[in-house]
Amino acid sequence: MAVGIFDSGLGGLTVLDAVAKRLPEVPFVYYGDNSHTPYGTRDPQDVYELTTAGVQRLFDAGCDLVILACNTASAVALRKMQESWVPKDKRVLGVFVPLIEALTERQWGDNSPPREVAVKHVALFATPATVSSRAFQRELAFRAIGVDVEAQACGGVVDAIEDGDMILAEALVRSHVEALLRKMPSPDAAVLGCTHYPLLEEVFSDALGPGVTVFSQANLVAASLADYLGRHPAMVGPGSESLYLTTGDPRRVANKATQFLRRKIDFTAA
Repeated sequence: MAVGIFDSGLGGLTVLDAVAKRLPEVPFVYYGDNSHTPYGTRDPQDVYELTTAGVQRLFDAGCDLVILACNTASAVALRKMQESWVPKDKRVLGVFVPLIEALTERQWGDNSPPREVAVKHVALFATPATVSSRAFQRELAFRAIGVDVEAQACGGVVDAIEDGDMILAEALVRSHVEALLRKMPSPDAAVLGCTHYPLLEEVFSDALGPGVTVFSQANLVAASLADYLGRHPAMVGPGSESLYLTTGDPRRVANKATQFLRRKIDFTAA
């Protein structure tokens, strides 16, 4: 009865932590493609091939449902996977939709026509590949009208976090926020469109200033997953044990993951 969590590196651990706390009875299999991180600067075909390889490994581990806890994979690869690759008895879900539903104050599964919403000016912080895909704007347009989105590609932030250089990561965040505010001086809300970014949520909030609501993904995805499994209990697969898989050096990844979550996690080679 395991559920798969896929990420290009360590950022998806923020989602794993939230869903594990929300659903303590569900075993999770985490797959981190640490040897190929970051995905945010890769071309779309490369992202697609790496993502399908990782998701297949999760299917093989007994996961019938996989969450792409990677915004770049969700933005670039998910739609193509759902249309032509995912087997009929499996499901792969992304992390954009729960966030957009929260932003637009929609209930899960509300497929009514797009409508006016309270938020009018949204700042999107994401990887270069996510920004280029315009997947966030596309999904938002299905649900809301009249929302202005200004996207900022946050180059270097994921690399700094993965390298453990949080001083550099904070400096880069502040620089990217300044760049966005020059284009959109008064956003109503900010979306952290990368699962690494919750680790720097306080820095984003401080740099944006008061009055800007910051939407982060981990808890929103956890709530959405709990709702989904409540309505589709059969999608909890046959796997019965939690696993932590990586394409990188298991010991090195485990040490970084332990620092991230402040609890010991042992990784094995994928």
